[in-house]
Amino acid sequence: MKSTMQDRELLVRDILAHGQRVYGDSRVVRCADGPTARSAQTFADIAHQAEQLAAALSRLGVRRGERVATLAWNTPEHLVAYLAVPSMGAVLHTLNLRLHQDQLGYIVEHAEDAVLLVDATLLDMLPPLRDRLGGVRHLVVIGDAPEVELPAHIAVHRWDELLAAERPGFDWPDLDEREAAALCYTTGTTGNPKGVAYSHRSITLHTLGVSAGAGFAMHDGDRVLPIVPMFHANAWGWPYAAWLAGSDLIMNGRRLHTPDLARIINEERPTAVAAICTIWNSLVHHGEQHPLDLSGVRLAGCGGATPPRALLKELKDRYGVRLKQGWGLTETSPLATFAVPPHGTPDEDEVDWLAKSGRLMPFVDARLIAEDGSEQPWDGRSVGELELRGPWVTGSYFNTEDADEKFHDGWLRTGDLGVIEPGGWVVVSDRLKDGIKSGGEWISTIELENAIIEHPAVLEAVVVGVPDPRWEERPLACVSLVPGAGVGGDELREFLTGRVARWWIPERWSFVDAVPKTSVGKYDKRAVRSLYGEGALDVWTPGDSGDSGRPGDSGDSGRSDGSGRSRESGEAGAQVPPAE
Repeated sequence: MKSTMQDRELLVRDILAHGQRVYGDSRVVRCADGPTARSAQTFADIAHQAEQLAAALSRLGVRRGERVATLAWNTPEHLVAYLAVPSMGAVLHTLNLRLHQDQLGYIVEHAEDAVLLVDATLLDMLPPLRDRLGGVRHLVVIGDAPEVELPAHIAVHRWDELLAAERPGFDWPDLDEREAAALCYTTGTTGNPKGVAYSHRSITLHTLGVSAGAGFAMHDGDRVLPIVPMFHANAWGWPYAAWLAGSDLIMNGRRLHTPDLARIINEERPTAVAAICTIWNSLVHHGEQHPLDLSGVRLAGCGGATPPRALLKELKDRYGVRLKQGWGLTETSPLATFAVPPHGTPDEDEVDWLAKSGRLMPFVDARLIAEDGSEQPWDGRSVGELELRGPWVTGSYFNTEDADEKFHDGWLRTGDLGVIEPGGWVVVSDRLKDGIKSGGEWISTIELENAIIEHPAVLEAVVVGVPDPRWEERPLACVSLVPGAGVGGDELREFLTGRVARWWIPERWSFVDAVPKTSVGKYDKRAVRSLYGEGALDVWTPGDSGDSGRPGDSGDSGRSDGSGRSRESGEAGAQVPPAE
């Protein structure tokens, strides 16, 4: 028996139409250098601009399925492109403006971008890419900018002039919901970045999924501030979810320094904020000396790394904010889990739930696969690699033939190690490539990092595995301190005693001004390993004479001898057996 329900394609244009017709008075706020530079437009205004952009791109010859790339901050113009480009049948390709020019050039060329929409403040990124822009026919500049030297075949247009030449009222085409709507590339921590092509169907279902009570549950009374960049996995789906719900959107532009973000929060009073953990950590430290009003925030979302329990507790106790992490990948659109504590959770137990990677989102299936290929139970103890499948999980990469190892019997291999607890709660312990196997036993770098950062003098901490002559691998802790704080390796080792297993405690410590980070703000463990291997880190170990490991101490004990290994006192790993 067939149903009596109407058949209708699930399309981004319907997300656009809903916000335009139902929530036309909701507002999109542009934040610049201060209150006097603030401006706002209605959803109706943004929708009209989307119609004008689609008409202009069509007039320039952009065809169905062609890629229209954006190199832009979180701005109203970027939101216009989010809505217009997929709805007209082209493919929105958000470029990561923090990538090295070699990777950025590779991505533009690999995606075969036909049009670039570029913020004027980012134009100086293009000349180094000129040899990779052979397929680009048009450049649209957003804002005022000087001349830029580009290949002669690229026609340059100004955003304002291009849109002003068109009238609102574009005739949106009929599309197949399985056509590509957006293209995002992984950050390429190993090998070249890989493209993930989201469909209209996957974006619509992801938007509906994250809008539910198990996700963001946004509504038309919310004021949404997505600090997470719009080039990073479609800003975790927040712009589409906010538009669908009629929530006001606050666009911070290129204002990403902590004092600027604190000012925006204090002035705009957002009710929902999305940012990576390092941003939240910086805001909390800023708030110790400066005003930070989080009293209106009901939804604080984080991702990119597991938030330290100290950060979760500080936000909850000082500001009354429950920081809820989401876990996922570019390949999962990205939200696969979200940490909303179960109904009825006692106040004193909330941090325990918030510290988990989150509960599986509706329609996302997960399984754990052990090293021997067996599937592990959801008992909260059995460790395996997390594999996922679902309607917003990719089944392949765009125009790439050498990534079969990422897919297994129709499941996406995430590369994350962890457990699944009863009730679908996921706890990620490590990236498979980052986990430390010392003497045959696993050490969780995430748990170790979070324990280290609980020390009040520690601002950032990252842990990586380095070669050890006895135990194969041992942890190296790379730490930056709160300005003005003084603490050394001896004190931090003592601090960890009782907080983690004794054999987890690192023997190798390096104190740096700032922990290296990737283009999306995650701790860059590959960079730390490379610096250690090149002998570029000062490394302290127990037993260094006259040196506690405290930054600024005299002497060079524990410093690298240039051979790729630090000069350490004896076999450090032998002092702490890997299992008890």
